Amino acid sequence: MPTDVFDVVVVGGGGAGLAAASEAARLGRSVVLLEKNPEPGGSTSWSVGSITATNTPHQKRAGIQDTPQEHFEDLGRFAGSLAPRDNLALRRILVEHTNEIVDWLMAHGVVFVGPVPEPPHRYDRMHNVVPNSRSFAYHLARHCRSLGVDIRVHTHVSRLVTEGKRVIGVEARHAGGAVRQFHARGGVVLASGDYSGDRTLKTEFVSADLGEVDAVNATNTGDGHHMARELGAVVLNGDVISGPIMRFIPPTRANLLRELPPWRPLACLMAWCYEHLPPWLLRPFLMSFLTTALGASPNLFKHGAILVNGSGERYTDELGNPNLDTAKQPGRMAWIVFDDEIAQRFSAWPNYVSTAPGVAYAYLADYRRNRSDIYHQSGTLLGLARSMGVPEESLARTLEDYNATGRQARAALATPPFYALGPVKSYVIFTDGGLKVSERLEVLRGDGSVIEGLYAAGATGQGGLLLEGHGHHLGWAFISGRIAGRNAAFDVPPRAK
Repeated sequence: MPTDVFDVVVVGGGGAGLAAASEAARLGRSVVLLEKNPEPGGSTSWSVGSITATNTPHQKRAGIQDTPQEHFEDLGRFAGSLAPRDNLALRRILVEHTNEIVDWLMAHGVVFVGPVPEPPHRYDRMHNVVPNSRSFAYHLARHCRSLGVDIRVHTHVSRLVTEGKRVIGVEARHAGGAVRQFHARGGVVLASGDYSGDRTLKTEFVSADLGEVDAVNATNTGDGHHMARELGAVVLNGDVISGPIMRFIPPTRANLLRELPPWRPLACLMAWCYEHLPPWLLRPFLMSFLTTALGASPNLFKHGAILVNGSGERYTDELGNPNLDTAKQPGRMAWIVFDDEIAQRFSAWPNYVSTAPGVAYAYLADYRRNRSDIYHQSGTLLGLARSMGVPEESLARTLEDYNATGRQARAALATPPFYALGPVKSYVIFTDGGLKVSERLEVLRGDGSVIEGLYAAGATGQGGLLLEGHGHHLGWAFISGRIAGRNAAFDVPPRAK
């Protein structure tokens, strides 16, 4: 079999993989990064783009005196009842390196605005990237290439290659069908993301019902988890999953904010505008994001909105477990239906349709302006059904039944005009089950012994670390990636250097 030899092999080109490859290359090692998608980015480029950090230049300019210890304590508050299952050693690594990782990203061209609040953080810590989350992969991939990293896309790694008890490389298949091995003189870093798109692992760790729920990033199929488990590795906190969560389907036309190129001059201009322009001037740009990437507030259902499927039928108790039930509907899609009483209520604070914490709030009028593809309004139920594309008589009968017997303490849906938002789909946003790792990000077997030559970072190497709240997954991806890449580089024998 054709074989290429490098000092370090990195599997996955998201934030963790790019950080690992750049760190190993900075130390003078030859590095290949293997990415199965057409371009680097992974879930990092799907994210909101927040990093929660302490002692950053942004905090200091705002006069905030913060410490990693206080951040460490606040992360425990986010964990809630799961706190006893957290990996405190990895939590310590995370909080001790957040300011360093923000500085590192900024040095390579990434621009942040903030910080903004997110309770129960005691201080403003969330830093948001501009113009969008594609900025991370854009700048880090350029940095990797400048260091000589060989980035190969359309390359799907399927197997770890071993010699004795040591991992010495991987076997991969190119999109064209050619199979090749990549051997590492030092270490192999698994940075292949989570398993939100893998039915097998979701079913094993949670349930068969959750296994059928689609992922936001469908290419996150747990490749690293599967390969490492074949060598005795174990997954910690496999049942900790974000989802199913309902979100609106992606827009049928390009979103301006998502399409902006992540060039540093443009990002700096946007950061200046964020800090100096009045909120009413910034709001249209923020709404473009909020109405594209997020879902509806559960408060809509508390006030009486209902969910109907493609047959125009109500299929769930909206105050119960509607997310999982939505995933079982035809096409796994549904619509949120309500009347003018609710529409008026969700036109101003405090009743928002969607929000990004610390950024902005979107109301019904914002969806009318920004998401005409999912916004439906009519003076009659028949007209609403036609706009939604569901059977007219079925929708009318559904509301009649709901108003008569199905609403319990909620108000009737009887005041025209009538509205619908959708389709919505239920998604698994991410999974938090990661391979058990050491503080050096070495992959460990169930008995705690090290699988020599194998490291893991990001979601693959989360190691039982709980990352509740916004901005912690990205921070861990970059921090753990650099640590894993550095230690994989140190594994190269002196004569090979």
